Formats: sequence, C-alpha cells, structure tokens
Amino acid sequence: MTAEYQVHGDVAVITLNNPPVNGLGFATRVGITDGLGKANADAVVKSIIITGAGKAFSGGADIKEFGSPKALQEPNLLSVILAVENSAKPVVAAMHSVCMGGGLELALGCHYRIAAPGCSVALPEVKLGLIPGAGGTQRLPRVLGAEVAMNMMVSGEPIKSDMLAMLPGQKLFDKMAKSPDTLTEEALAFAKSVADARPLPLVRNLPCKHPLGDAYFQFARNMVTGMSKNFPAPVKNVDIVEIATQKKFDEGMAAEREIFIALMQTPESKALRHIFVADRAASKIPDVPADTPQRAINSVAIIGAGTMGGGISMNFLNAGIPVKMLEMKQEALDRGIATIRKNYESQVTKGKLKQDKYEQRMSQLTTTLNYDDLKDADMVIEAVFEEMGVKEKVFKELDRVMKPGAILASNTSTLDVNKIASFTKRPQDVVGMHFFSPANVMKLLEVVRGEKTAKDVLATVMGVAKKIKKTAVVSGVCDGFIGNRMVEQYGRQGGFLLDEGCTPAQVDKAIEKFGFAMGPFRMGDLAGNDIGWAIRKRRVVEKPDMIYSKTADLLCEMGRFGQKTGAGWYDYVAGKRDAIPNADVVKMIEAHRKAKGITPRKVSDEEIVQRLVYSLVNEAARILEEGIASKASDIDMVYLMGYGFPIYRGGPMNYADQVGLFNVVQSMKRFALNPLDDAKFWAPAPLLAKLAAEGKTFN
Repeated sequence: MTAEYQVHGDVAVITLNNPPVNGLGFATRVGITDGLGKANADAVVKSIIITGAGKAFSGGADIKEFGSPKALQEPNLLSVILAVENSAKPVVAAMHSVCMGGGLELALGCHYRIAAPGCSVALPEVKLGLIPGAGGTQRLPRVLGAEVAMNMMVSGEPIKSDMLAMLPGQKLFDKMAKSPDTLTEEALAFAKSVADARPLPLVRNLPCKHPLGDAYFQFARNMVTGMSKNFPAPVKNVDIVEIATQKKFDEGMAAEREIFIALMQTPESKALRHIFVADRAASKIPDVPADTPQRAINSVAIIGAGTMGGGISMNFLNAGIPVKMLEMKQEALDRGIATIRKNYESQVTKGKLKQDKYEQRMSQLTTTLNYDDLKDADMVIEAVFEEMGVKEKVFKELDRVMKPGAILASNTSTLDVNKIASFTKRPQDVVGMHFFSPANVMKLLEVVRGEKTAKDVLATVMGVAKKIKKTAVVSGVCDGFIGNRMVEQYGRQGGFLLDEGCTPAQVDKAIEKFGFAMGPFRMGDLAGNDIGWAIRKRRVVEKPDMIYSKTADLLCEMGRFGQKTGAGWYDYVAGKRDAIPNADVVKMIEAHRKAKGITPRKVSDEEIVQRLVYSLVNEAARILEEGIASKASDIDMVYLMGYGFPIYRGGPMNYADQVGLFNVVQSMKRFALNPLDDAKFWAPAPLLAKLAAEGKTFN
C-alpha cells in the first residue's frame, strides 16, 4: 500500500507510504482519493488528516514516473488536490520532515495545515527548468505573500517551517506542533477541533496583492533575468507570481498550466530533468545489488601531501572521518598541512566555516613519515606522482602494512589500475578513485573498477563518495578512463583548428559562448601544458598512428607551460586568472602553418563547436561500446561535474540526442573529408552509426 487508511475515533488518517520520500506516484494518488471517498462516506468520521510515513510528508513527484505518461494518469495531482478541496469534511495536512514540490501543493490544497518544527518546505521545480504545475504558483503567494513565495520559487531552496511560521501575517500554517514527536497527537486534536467548522477555508479564496504592483515585479524580473541567463524558468516564476496578484485564481491556474507545458518542452528543462535522473542513476552499478554489504570506513590514510593529497584529505575531514597523511619528508608534510590550514582559514574569514568546526576538522588530521603507522586505516588513497614505477613502490608497501580488508585506492588519472593491483597480493581490494583538482571543490569522482575489484569494495567506495558529497561515476580500465580519454580527442581537435586558421582565443571564445566553463586552450594552461606534452611523447610509442598538431609541442619548447609559469597559450598576471592573448604564440602558430604549407581559412564558430563537442560524443560512443561506461548518462555526469560542460545542455550525450544522432553523423562524415583533420577518427563509432540509422538516442 502506498497510501494507508485508518480511523482513530472520529478522525480518518490517510498516510502516504511510498519510500523514500512518499513520492506522489499513481498508486499513491489513487490511495489518497480512495481514502477521501471512504472518509466522506463514513458517518463516524468527522475530519481527515493527510500525513506521510517515515522521513517525509512528501517530496513531490515520484521519480519512478518522472516524465512518463503515468505521471499524468488520472487522478493526476491536480485532480487529487481538487478532491481534497471538495471534501465535505475538513482535511488537515500534518507536515513534517520534508514537504516539497507536489507535496507542498497537496498541503496547500488542504483546508488546514499543522507543521512539525524542522520541516523543510520548498517548491524546487525551478531546478528542473519548470514552474510548479499543481497550483503552487497561485496558492503559495496567497499564504506567504508574493515576495516570499516568489523568492522560494525562483531559488527552489528549502526553508524550515520554524522560520516560515515567524513571518508576520503568514497563513501557511494554522498551527505549529511542539515537536516532531508530538505531531500525530497534536494533529488528531487539531482535526477534532475543526470538525464542525463551516464553511471550510480554501487557500484559493484568499486575496493576493503586492503594494507596489508592476514596479516591484519589473524590478524582480530585471534582477532574475540578469542572474539566470540560459535558463528560462526563473523569470517565468516571476511572471506567474505577478499573474497571481493580478488575475482571478482560475485564470492564474490556466496561465500556470500553459507556462508549465511550454517549459516542459524547452531543451533547458529536458537537460535539467535528464541530469536529475542521471545523477541518481550514476550510483547504480548493473551487477552490484543495492543491498551489497559495505565495509566500514571509519578512518582513512592519504599518501602524499601535495595539492591532490591535501584536497582529498579535506573531503574526509569535512565529513568527520579521521585522516592520517603520509609523506617521505617532514618539509613536504609541513607544506601540505599549511595549505589545508590556509584553505580552512579562508572559509572561516568568509563566514563559510565556524572557528570551532575548523578546529574540530584539523584535530582529526594526523601525519607520519612511516608506512607502518597506516596499518589500522580502513581505506588508503595514494596521490603520488603519475608514474607507474612510483605507484609500484607505494602499492608494494601498502600491501605489506595494511590490515586485511582495507581498501587500497589509487588517485591515478590515466594509468592502468589492473597493473597497479598486480603489485599487491590482494587485487580484489584495489580500486581507482580519480579525484579532480581542486579535490576539495570539484564534485566528480571517477571510480575505476579493475578486473578483480570486489563488488563490496565498489559498493563501499560509492557509499563513501556520497558521504564526502561527491558525484561518483564508475569507469572500467582504459587509458584516461572516461573523462581524460574523451578530452584527449577534444584537445586534438583544438590543435587541428589552430593549424587550419584559428587562434587559441577564437576557439576558446566559441566553445565558451556555447556554454563551457573554459575552452581547450585555457583548460590546458590551467592543467599545465607539460602534462599533455608528456602524454603525447608516450603516445608516439604506444599509438604511433595517432596524429596531433605540433603547435602544443612547440609551445612547450618555448617554456610556456601555463598558469604555473605565467605563460602558456596566454599570458597571466600573478594573482589573476585572466587569459591575455600573446602575439608570440600567434606568430608561432602562423610560422608552423607556413612550414607545413597550410593556407589558413576562416573557420566559423559553429564548426569549432561541432568539432569539439562531436569529438567528445564519438569517443564516448566507443567508450560505451567497450563497456568502460555502463550508460550514456554516466558520461554526461562526468562532463557536467568534472569538465565544465554547460549544465543547461545536459552533457555531451544528451546534447547529441537533442541535436539528433543522424545530424551528428552527417557532420562527422563532413569532417572526415577535411585533409588536415583525422579522417579515421571521424568514422562514426559503430554504436553511434547504429543508433543514428535506427532513429534512436543514447539516453
């Protein structure tokens, strides 16, 4: 049962029971309307309570029905709320824990509302590129006032019931319970007290005005428009609240429905809804059941106190997990600790972290110069130099000292995790945990599954990722895993574009206008151009048939390694991140073209974007074929969380789906005819060609 019906004396109680957040799926909606029917037909029943079981009143729409026809199947949520309003007997919403989205809209349709302290209240639909679609836009302004309601809808952020209850003149709650523990008892007493009230109050009948009218909403519209470029929903939330203050309730409801349906069709909303589902799907591994037992991780050891080691340590300290950091020299440890302190002190100065929390976190960090001191840690993560010989020494030592059952993780960004595991007698305990720099900020964690990685190790690492607030995506073993394997093709295309006539600034501006956080050349300067140089030198031996533009090597020969040297594709001023074009770099590119006998041509921004983005898509299709990624949405999450792909486009695979895979393939065939590009690469991956031919999509 997803909605349970019980009678307590003369009060009927309908309890939503659809874990984990009592989503308002079809069965739950039927349960509510059936319960209302029973209660109204029972002469003994005088009033009705709607509440939620477990840890929520209701979190809104049921994710299992997200975007499916079942979400609209009658009774849909609008019909349920209408049935609540039309009940001949008073209906009381007993709100607790979580009351969001459709859950709040359901509560607003009830005649009365009682709330437990600490209940998180929100209309978060804007985060899916939408406005509320079941009357929330018209009812919430009537109980909280237009300004508060509009701010809640534009931000989508939850506010605690205690704070809302203190607002002057608020009509959202008729009563606040003394505590969550007494909510049921107090709701029953309240329901009895209103049993004979007539006429029954309806939120729809309350007045809704703003004293400044048009002037206020124009000001709000200007502010929101400036803050939410590329996303249409925030300003539409302003528009619909203004309508609530100007028109009759039913006219406002009609406008809400019209705007909601229009937003549902926008690529931005489709992208945000895709991300919502993809984010939750990323934690699901096809052959690792959700109930797989996890190993206890109560302490962690980190090998290396450099930039990555320090950032990784902060993630665990933030989550209250003690960390022991190992280095070979005391000076290196001291530098690492100083950097961590500096990062935390900056947060304290900015008011983002309280002093006592800072001190508590630092108290959980200990250091050592001796591997034997790590023996009791439940998990160890190495963050040492990216060279197989160095990794071998580290893992042989870890194999010697770590206790049985400890998880041995490598932060490698490209190296073979199977090879690393072979340095131990316990390959089942070895896994890749590729953090992205800065590790204490970036959300992405690539979890690299070796051939022998145990299922409980995978389940544990995914659980740990959640604790340290990372978006974890599982990758198989290959050179570069998911993200860096794809970005190599992206970078190669950037180089070919320089050969053909572009400048670094033109390429970067085109892809940044598309929505990327930064283009390939600014990204190279940030990461360090010498890193790519080292990879290309390795490629000459490993993949002699892979061609590159020579411009990046020539740049490195000039000693221009990027931001860390103050000079890369661009110049940099100390203390600033501004990329300043350099005339000598442009001359180097022009001289290279001349030496190669290339006549430069004008390349459009559209071609730049297509070549960069479709190079990601084609390599990703190969990654899917090989089983390195288990689903296309995982690849989207990698690029959204780790590589600055624009959120409103939903990731490279979602974007390709929206463009149409047939169109993507046609563009690739055109690029393959370019004599200065890599025709072999542009042969569409078999999976991509197959899906395009069948009119299907990746997701």
